[in-house]
Amino acid sequence: MTQLLPRSTPERQSVPSAAISRLIGALDRIPHIHTLTVVRHGHVIAESTWAPYQRDLPTAMYSVSKSFTSIAVGLAVHEGRLGIDDRVIDLIPALAPERPSAHFANLRVRHLLTMTTGHEAEPSFDDRDWARSALSAELRYEPGTHWMYNTPATHLLSQILQTVTGERLLDYLKPRLFDPLGFRAPVWQQSPTGVDAGGFGLSIRPEELAVFGQLLLQRGLWEGRQLVPAEWIDAATSRQVANDPGNGDWNQGYGFQFWRCRHGAYRGDGAFGQYVVVIPEFDAVVAITGGLPDMQAPLDAIWDELLPAFGTQEQPADLVATTPIRAVDGERRDSEVAHDYDGPLRRLRVSDGLLEIDGSALPCTPGSWSTATFPPDPGADRFWYGDRVAVSGGWIDETFRADVRLLGDAATFHLELAASGHLRITRDVGFDGTQVWEGDPLDQPAVVAHHIAVSP
Repeated sequence: MTQLLPRSTPERQSVPSAAISRLIGALDRIPHIHTLTVVRHGHVIAESTWAPYQRDLPTAMYSVSKSFTSIAVGLAVHEGRLGIDDRVIDLIPALAPERPSAHFANLRVRHLLTMTTGHEAEPSFDDRDWARSALSAELRYEPGTHWMYNTPATHLLSQILQTVTGERLLDYLKPRLFDPLGFRAPVWQQSPTGVDAGGFGLSIRPEELAVFGQLLLQRGLWEGRQLVPAEWIDAATSRQVANDPGNGDWNQGYGFQFWRCRHGAYRGDGAFGQYVVVIPEFDAVVAITGGLPDMQAPLDAIWDELLPAFGTQEQPADLVATTPIRAVDGERRDSEVAHDYDGPLRRLRVSDGLLEIDGSALPCTPGSWSTATFPPDPGADRFWYGDRVAVSGGWIDETFRADVRLLGDAATFHLELAASGHLRITRDVGFDGTQVWEGDPLDQPAVVAHHIAVSP
């Protein structure tokens, strides 16, 4: 595993190891945490992984991507490519509506950065041109007067950057940010028109997320080079506007694609548990990845267990081990069952120690995790192609149950196959909540005699 930051013990960086153990324990009680990285004084003092997840695999950042887009805007401003008070209509005139409203004519880069565009509801992405559909949505309010979380607004920043620099966002950041920081092959999802999503879609490794936080903490300075202007980071991570009233860390104000937190901290965060939390007062960074629905709980764990311990002394303690995510129990059978479906998968085959989905064979045994990769299939719009996964499963009475965990993403898919061939697939996290697909096989059941396998 590549190490981008030096390692140290908690005590050497004035943090009691007992407090780190309490933080790990608190996160252990929150379902679906995947990784934790704690940095103090520029040194990694804790790195935990909840098996079967892996620290050296890239993982989807979701809206943490927005914070990287903000840094790209700051670099482009520094290079004179654009200004934050430039009008959007002047930067991407080819995509502007034919008859722009007065509100649209006053829409500026600053409003995209602070999510004060004037939209009443978040515009939806169409299947063709995300930027054009965002620009065509009505602006009910005067830009700058109404805050609303707005992912299409961030995509417009990516569109502007690609227009003014001639490079996609990923390529623009590569020599300026990713390469100097040591990132290994980051990827960014693109729109149908070939523009990086901006507001989501970036995949990087957990330690790279922590490195990004350390760069922010150092106000853009990295190994003697000022990669990002300090004044941009100061502005981007400061409270620029008030955001929606709410509880905890969701009403502390919003910067340029960064959230303010309690305790003088700030963060980039992404759906389902991706965080980079920067705590300037204590020279610390906490990076977390996960697949959870409750976004406040990990932040509470940081404030309750870690924050009070900075600079205090306790007896050294061994760091607690994380509890591996439980694999699916059941029996392993030497029977074979195969069915065809018209749904998220086309063909499912279960045999002794093997789960085959659309021709991709995955080792699958009860009580343990096996890892494999679905081969990419650009022609198929399905969730698993090209993903590294962990799989476990077995028979419980006459039902086969398996979990398919996307190791580079937040979601887990729970499969239940009944003796009748009825298949139920549950996705545990998603923007529409838990998603369920159920269907019966298209073909007649193809079942080979049931026998319980005898293990050697």
